[in-house]
Order: sequence, then C-alpha cells, then structure tokens
Amino acid sequence: MSDLDETLAVPVRPVTPTTILAAELSEIYAELDAWGATPLSLLRRLGRVRDLADGLDEYLERCTTPASPALTRLARRTNITAWNVRSGGALEQEMLSGHVEGQLLNFLVRMAGARRVLEIGMFTGYSALAMAEALPDGGVVVACEVDVDVAAFARGCFDDSPVGDRITIEVDPAMDTLHRLDGGEPFDFVFIDADKAGYLAYLDLLLDSALLAPGAVIAVDNTLMQGQPYTGYNVTANGRAIASFNGAVAADPRVEQVMLPLRDGLTLIRRVST
Repeated sequence: MSDLDETLAVPVRPVTPTTILAAELSEIYAELDAWGATPLSLLRRLGRVRDLADGLDEYLERCTTPASPALTRLARRTNITAWNVRSGGALEQEMLSGHVEGQLLNFLVRMAGARRVLEIGMFTGYSALAMAEALPDGGVVVACEVDVDVAAFARGCFDDSPVGDRITIEVDPAMDTLHRLDGGEPFDFVFIDADKAGYLAYLDLLLDSALLAPGAVIAVDNTLMQGQPYTGYNVTANGRAIASFNGAVAADPRVEQVMLPLRDGLTLIRRVST
C-alpha cells in the first residue's frame, strides 16, 4: 500500500463517556494536588475514582482477543494519517471502530451465523474487515461509503487481508444504495455508523423493506454520543440527533433493543417476533 498522506501518529482525544470522564478526573486531580490544601484522604479517593475510569479501556483491550495482523495494519495506517488535513476537518481518526468494538462485531456476526452483512458508513474499513473475518466461505460484507477517497483507502487495506475479497464497497449516498439493494438477497446483520442525522431514516427503511432476513440484528454505533443525550452538556447537532434516535427506538413497538456502554455506545436492535 502507498504511504501517501501518512504522518506521525496523532494523539487520540477523548471522545467517549469513559475517556472524557477519565480526562476530566485527571485534570481535577492535578489541580487539587497542585493547590496543596486538599485533604490527603480526599485526594486518595479522587485518585481511585480517576484510576477506575482511566484504566478501563486499556484493561478491556488487554482482555479481548487480539486483532488479526490485517486489522492491526489497517488501524495503524488509519492512525498515522492526517485526516483533519486530508478531509478539511470532516474526518478524524477517532471514527475508527477499534479493537474491542471490532472484536464484538466479529463475535456477534459469528454467533448469528450471518452470511450477508450490511454496513452503513465504513470510514477506513476496520469494522467491515472485522466482520468479514467472522464470515464463512461465500459470505459477504456490503459496505456503504459516500467518500470516494476513503473508499479507495479502505480498499487498499482490504487487499492486504486474506478475507478482503469478501467485502464489496458501494460508493454512493447510503439511502441510494439501500433502495437499490432492496428486493435483492436480504442481510443477516447490519451495522450502522454513518451520519447521525440519518440514523432514524436508515432504521425505518430497514424495518419497512425486504433488506432484513428473519431474525436479523442491527447494531448502531455512537448511541451514547459522548454522554450528550443523558447529560445535556455541550449538546451538538449530532448529540441531538442521537438523543432523538434513542427516544424513537425506545418507543418503537416494532423492535426490541439493548444499549451497551461500550466505547461511545452500541445499541443492538431486532424486529419483535410476531
């Protein structure tokens, strides 16, 4: 693969409830420690709370099955690319699903016995490749991506994997691709990680179409959105969209769902059996 656009690794900023909490606690601890008047017992308690938050993600990483060499290379290439410069701020390395979430998706696809997987929003392809690695021979991941350059980046990473040929990239607005796929062979598993304002429309189309196989599971990323939906703090347009989506799903009699506090939130949804 070309090393075009590769730079020194960019520090990952806190973008999940846990990492934001850890960063805030670390700053508070440092300020109180520097102040010098904080009772030692209180400082020690605060240090324990800080360590609970700060050490969680690293511990999860250590206790999760290691990523494949191809996924490791894909993650490294993503992390050393200057996405803010390359995309004018529209993309960032933190959009990568990452090791633990990738392994969970792999686990879920394997448990579901899925042969056909649909991904709405691909970025550099970490989640697509993680799911492809769980598929049996003849299985396929159809990944929707609107950015031609990002799709080419991902394709180069897929070509570096022994299962990369299981992934088909559809470069178009996702709704256009979904309408085009409707009526074809349905999907056993769907992963949504695209524009947050479009989440509800994607879900409605999936539920109202023939895109889902019986018993299909839909996994939706970023449903905690940095804690904005439940704290109401510094709410962005994405935060409002996710809060609206979460409320709509919780009130929808067509589905059952569970929200997992993994990374920035992952909600699993499926049609209610009738």
